[in-house]
Amino acid sequence: MTDEEQPIRVLVVEDDPVAADAHVMYVGRVPGFVAVGKAHTGAEARRILDRTPVDLLLLDLHLPDVHGLQLARSLRAGGHHADVIAVTSARDLAVVREGVSLGVVQYVLKPFTFATLRDRLVRYAEFHAAAGEASGQDEVDRALAALRAPTPAALPKGLSAPTLRRVTDTLREAPDGLTAAGLAETVGISRITARRYLEHLVDTGRAARSPLYGQVGRPELVYRWVRQGR
Repeated sequence: MTDEEQPIRVLVVEDDPVAADAHVMYVGRVPGFVAVGKAHTGAEARRILDRTPVDLLLLDLHLPDVHGLQLARSLRAGGHHADVIAVTSARDLAVVREGVSLGVVQYVLKPFTFATLRDRLVRYAEFHAAAGEASGQDEVDRALAALRAPTPAALPKGLSAPTLRRVTDTLREAPDGLTAAGLAETVGISRITARRYLEHLVDTGRAARSPLYGQVGRPELVYRWVRQGR
């Protein structure tokens, strides 16, 4: 395998074990990328980076022992030069500006789907491939434009972003979970439509389903939100 064919090596840094496993799975599904490990704390990330070559960090900003930007700053000071895609639920633009100087090339807001992360990774791969090869300003501008201006990830046919947000918010606020019928009544959509949105959340790792026993006939499915971190 030539250098050009080497996959981009990604370290997932995420304190929530369920979310970390999902992110590792997502990375592995994108051609040209490989997850070389996962860390649940900043200290664990440093230990992995000291012994494993990494091109890109998929970095949760809210770790139990250090803020993600503080980790990125210490890694730069220690000679680690991996780029960073920051994963956060915060909408603070001051944090975004601070991250630019620390090698944060993209931000992904929680909760996100596989399609959203795939879009960011594909665009990063285009930028990564062009590194050191630009012959002029136009090529530099094109590379940065692809990196900085991702397009919204498409939803499956028949699903809309506003309804998905309502479904997501409703499910997150239901600690005991919801059935498709319960969600349909709360959101004001049909039961069939509610099930489609719930199954989409399951497929993207943001919800889990289990049978609801204790009733006559075939058990109904109950859907619960899967915590994605802060």
